[in-house]
Amino acid sequence: MLEKEELLQVVGGIDITGSLLSSIYRGIETIMDVGRSLGSAIRRALEGSKCPV
Repeated sequence: MLEKEELLQVVGGIDITGSLLSSIYRGIETIMDVGRSLGSAIRRALEGSKCPV
C-alpha cells in the first residue's frame, strides 16, 4: 500500500494521441454515415421510391 505522502506525489493525466483522435474521428464518421443511410431510407419510404426486392 502507498502511504499518504506517496499518494500525493502521484501525477497522472491523459495524453491526446493521434490514435485517439483518429478513433474519435472514425466514430463520428460512422455515426454520420448511419444517420445519412437512415435518412435516405426514410425519405425513400415516404416518397414511395423503394426498389423492389
